[in-house]
Amino acid sequence: MTQTLLIVESPSKAKTLKKYLGDGYEVVASYGHVRDLVPKTGAVDPENDFAMKYQLVERNAKHVDALTKAVKAADHILIATDPDREGEAIAWHIAEILKEKKLLKKKDCKRVVFYEITKTAVLAAIDQPREIAMPLVNAQQARRALDYLVGFNLSPLLWRKIRRGLSAGRVQSPALRLIVERELEIEAFTAQEYWSVHLDSHKGKQKFSSKLIQFDGKKLDQFSIGDTKANDATLAKLKKAGDNAKIETIAKRKKTRTAAPPFTTSTLQQEAVRKLGFTADRAMRVAQQLYEGIDIGGGAVGLITYMRTDSVNLGNEALEEIRGYIAANFEPDYLPKAAVMFKNKSKNAQEAHEAVRPTSITRTPQEMKAHLTPDQAKLYEMIWKRALACQMSPAKFDTVSLDISLGSSKNLFRASGQTMIFPGFIAVYLEGADEEPEDEEGEAKLPPFVEGETIPVDKLFGEQHFTQPPPRYSEASLVKTLEEFGIGRPSTYASIMSTLTHREYVVLDKKRFMPTDVGRIVNKFLTEHFTRYVDYDFTAKLEDQLDQIAEGQREWLPVLEEFWAGFSQQLAEKKDIARKDVTTEQMDEACPKCGKHLTLRLGKRGRFIGCSGFPECDYTRNANETEAERAAAPAAEVLEGRVCPKCESPLIIKSGPYGRFIGCTGYPKCRFIEPLEKPKDSGIVCPECKKGSLIERKSRYGKLFYSCNTYPDCKYAVWNPPVNEPCPKCGWPLLTLKTTKRRGTEKVCPQKECGYTEVVSPPEQKSDD
Repeated sequence: MTQTLLIVESPSKAKTLKKYLGDGYEVVASYGHVRDLVPKTGAVDPENDFAMKYQLVERNAKHVDALTKAVKAADHILIATDPDREGEAIAWHIAEILKEKKLLKKKDCKRVVFYEITKTAVLAAIDQPREIAMPLVNAQQARRALDYLVGFNLSPLLWRKIRRGLSAGRVQSPALRLIVERELEIEAFTAQEYWSVHLDSHKGKQKFSSKLIQFDGKKLDQFSIGDTKANDATLAKLKKAGDNAKIETIAKRKKTRTAAPPFTTSTLQQEAVRKLGFTADRAMRVAQQLYEGIDIGGGAVGLITYMRTDSVNLGNEALEEIRGYIAANFEPDYLPKAAVMFKNKSKNAQEAHEAVRPTSITRTPQEMKAHLTPDQAKLYEMIWKRALACQMSPAKFDTVSLDISLGSSKNLFRASGQTMIFPGFIAVYLEGADEEPEDEEGEAKLPPFVEGETIPVDKLFGEQHFTQPPPRYSEASLVKTLEEFGIGRPSTYASIMSTLTHREYVVLDKKRFMPTDVGRIVNKFLTEHFTRYVDYDFTAKLEDQLDQIAEGQREWLPVLEEFWAGFSQQLAEKKDIARKDVTTEQMDEACPKCGKHLTLRLGKRGRFIGCSGFPECDYTRNANETEAERAAAPAAEVLEGRVCPKCESPLIIKSGPYGRFIGCTGYPKCRFIEPLEKPKDSGIVCPECKKGSLIERKSRYGKLFYSCNTYPDCKYAVWNPPVNEPCPKCGWPLLTLKTTKRRGTEKVCPQKECGYTEVVSPPEQKSDD
């Protein structure tokens, strides 16, 4: 019997697909990437047409072995990795491995693509196999090569100029620049005072409020009433106008609001952050599970279409099904006469793809909930509602605007309100927003009036306001900004933010990104010395070129050559930059101790302010310390009757990152220190030097250990508490007490080659309750 082998990326997808295919098919998983660049210098060779050296991904080697074994038993090979550039590249890597192993002789190997894991879509794709699309593969190879060239050349430079362990990325660096520049805006921001004047009134039992928009015939802007004095003068003049106001004009109009388009990768991440409190990475992981298949009774089925897309299009079958569902479950007014079509904002959107949608709108969130985890249920409901709402009628509002005069028509207040007369799509779903606009018309319904009608003045008052700095980026707003600038692609946003956090370039504070001291220094170095490569436009144009490679409009090697020519020259020019020029910044402030310039520096534990006269002058302070905090700081406490044993200078109590300690006033010439509290002495003689005794100490991370008190002359130390008993097995002068959940408390010989253990107390038994 002819056997066809279908290769996919994940085992869960393999399980779902196996259900749709007959006995003549075998489905195996590659478990993601099978090959990647060799992780060392020379993996991409610019001198040899950017030749790329690949190797098997070590963790997937056993899966490749299983895959090659399955290929030997098959007659036809179909590779059904994800329908994007990365998936196409994985398909090519699989085919290349099989060719190297000479397993494709007399066997055809084709590529199949589907955007939803349903029986209809899968069988249709298998009926239309194609060759691997090399333009897509080359676009992915170019992206990988560019990322490698930047990372493997810039990162070592950061190690030498700032500190070890740092990295720079082609798209992570412009993203870091966005976060740092926003923080600098916030720090430079000066709040400006302004006032608004309001008139409260009523008609019958209905109260309403209005805001002054014109005073003495002059239209007011935000800062027209700039301080308390101006507010008091304005109110004083208005109060002389009497206790009644007049309705000057009434403006009524109809307003409609249309639904947001169905989800793209970017908008899905943004809404999951805003509405569900997910991270972008968590949203994509859960979406992947919904796409690959969930057992909903009777076997696994893909619940959503492919979640990596920048298209807002819906297929004709999906449109018909959604419109049919609306017609069957809502009043006729909720269904537009024709399908609602949306236009992609992204100029490089892949129109052949569909937006993220349920594979069937008839699988309602209520019915699916029993089969899903809480995260899956939340995300599925949001995707389902957004897809349904996008094909529903606009919401309709009646809006009313009243201009109210006080004293004369030169003084005008305005009251606005709107009433929803038809909810339309809002009955199902309303898009979230990062920041609510201040001037949004309220939902309040105003009382009915006629022009010329007199109304009472219940209250006349002013409200003080201050301008606010721009908000820090949340994950949602950063994703939105990256997309607007064209930095990276939606499928990379989650990894960009994860990398910045993992490298400790940024931290999340109240779900907003703040740059760390190291992040600021890295950004300063890159923007000053590699300006072009963290430029937003340059990064976006490079993404456009990668898109053109994918579309077959441009060759990939010339793109790499053009990039490398400028980048390598820049690297050569910057290799001799002094470290202090990168990590030190001169301040416009004199040292209070010696009068020399103060500098902002990067130390092991972040930025601090120090004197440029170091080591002659040892003045330092916290970089974020305010004048008030400095004034309130206690004076150094001198230890009476104690002098430094090294230089005989007075000793003082100091504070450091690990607590208070005793230090010499002769620092930095004399660096004598000792702990404020004497360490506990075990009274056990050191088994190595036999001179000192083992004392309890604390590591820099707060963990206790026991070492010889003659350190640094003797460096013997153990992590576990010592016991003054010789080892019965090897005769070592002491044992240690080791406690673990699995084995309880044991006496253990600290000599690893011995291995002696003796149970002191067994582990606690788990309760059955």
